[in-house]
Amino acid sequence: MARKKIIPDAKVHAEILRLLAQGGDRAVSFATVAQATGLAGPTLVQRFGSREGMVHTALMAGWAELEDQTAQAEAAAPLTAKGAQVMLKTLTSEAPLLASLPQMTADARDSALRAQAEGWRVRIEQALALRLGGGPRGREGAALLFAAWQGQIMWMPMGGKGFRLKELVKRVTDA
Repeated sequence: MARKKIIPDAKVHAEILRLLAQGGDRAVSFATVAQATGLAGPTLVQRFGSREGMVHTALMAGWAELEDQTAQAEAAAPLTAKGAQVMLKTLTSEAPLLASLPQMTADARDSALRAQAEGWRVRIEQALALRLGGGPRGREGAALLFAAWQGQIMWMPMGGKGFRLKELVKRVTDA
């Protein structure tokens, strides 16, 4: 009979993502995850098989959580240009995993993670394009807005926003 999991995988995944965000790929080992979760290293090996398997599983769980948060942000945002801004602001404030995006997309060799990242980007751009009026102009504005938003997220920890999403949405829709 299998033993009951005292610490659920979701908590282990959250700790792995936290370690990745704080110290990058080298910060995650069976020892560091064991220390962060209180589980024994052999327990982690039994659950995940390998370090790579452990990291991959945590990253896929992170993507699933980000997809759920994206669906909630989409549902809350009206189908207007202002709604594009609302959607991105909601994701920025209510999706802490966005801070882990560089780590979640770092390994381009992993086809499943690469496909997950690409699918998420396409989903966000389609939702933005819909709110920016659709068509070629809406798709182009959505791609620009997505790229600027991602740049803003990446550089925020290093010293500020640099621009306001509201102003960019105005420029994209008024052009």
